[in-house]
Amino acid sequence: MAVRAEAAGLLEEEVGEREDRWGGLLPELVEEVVRRVEASGGERWQARKDLVSCACVCRRWRDAAAAVVRPLHESGKITFPSSLKQPGPKDFQIKCFIRRDKKKSLFYLYLDLLNATTDKGKFLMVARRFRRGPHTEYIISLDAGDLSQGSNAYLGKLRSDFWGTNFKIYDSQPPYDGAKASSIRSCQHFGSIRHFKSRRICPQVLAGNFDVGQISYKYNLLKSRGPRRMFCTMECPSTQETWYNSLKKKYLRRLGTTVLRNKAPHWHEHLQCWCLNFHGRVTVASMKNFQLVATADPSQPDSIGDEETVILQFGKVDSDIFTMDYRQPLSAFQAFAICLSSFGTKLACE
Repeated sequence: MAVRAEAAGLLEEEVGEREDRWGGLLPELVEEVVRRVEASGGERWQARKDLVSCACVCRRWRDAAAAVVRPLHESGKITFPSSLKQPGPKDFQIKCFIRRDKKKSLFYLYLDLLNATTDKGKFLMVARRFRRGPHTEYIISLDAGDLSQGSNAYLGKLRSDFWGTNFKIYDSQPPYDGAKASSIRSCQHFGSIRHFKSRRICPQVLAGNFDVGQISYKYNLLKSRGPRRMFCTMECPSTQETWYNSLKKKYLRRLGTTVLRNKAPHWHEHLQCWCLNFHGRVTVASMKNFQLVATADPSQPDSIGDEETVILQFGKVDSDIFTMDYRQPLSAFQAFAICLSSFGTKLACE
């Protein structure tokens, strides 16, 4: 016991000396080091571990990291994978694009680093479409090689009804404290894409599926003239906590729901088509193109809609490339799920 106590004392002394040595650096120098590390990982997730390493050096480095690396809704930068489920900035949109692989039923989401969909961009997440009886599911993951619901990379899923006009968005994590998981049971999908040929079916497990949104497309049984009409009800994440406090607090607050609907296009007599102003981000006419704006919540008498501010816009620029631009209160995960709903066949809306 005496030997253990002596070893523990020496270890504490060594840690104290190390913190004194690194903590003695000028605050300006520490912030500059953290700033350069933060700027070095623009295109890769892997560099984010260097920021965590900086924050683990000592308290002064941790304070510097919290001061330099601001939350998504303030900086507009997707720094960590957790940023994918945080609300976007309030004053501008985060520009992304989706690449579709029809043969494999895969949809890749990238951060548009150069505001041009011709570059590769920064990979954010991927979804794969599965047909399960009368339903269609989109499994969303951080790892393009592993789309099983038992994976640590599993983010959530989108599930449609038979008609393809009503969808539910499920998050793998609870959106707030006390949230109850859905009773839906799902079988893991053959482990991963890399082992797809092995046909090894994993046992049925209860995935962490929490209902965070619903999407509805209005029925068009008479084939009336006009574009699709959408209506979304979303459980959006909180932006009220400060960045430094969010590093310490373990609870999530519930803010209620956000109601979105597609912005009504205008009929262009000269072009003889329905038009929306995408400000150069959409170049190909498609029924899939849409813009979502906030509308008053019928269940909340005091809620106010905003017909001008576009929360999410999605549109086609090539045969398999689509832009996706979103802002607060939506997260990247929620925006991606809403856009995925536009790809499926809608038996009563075409």
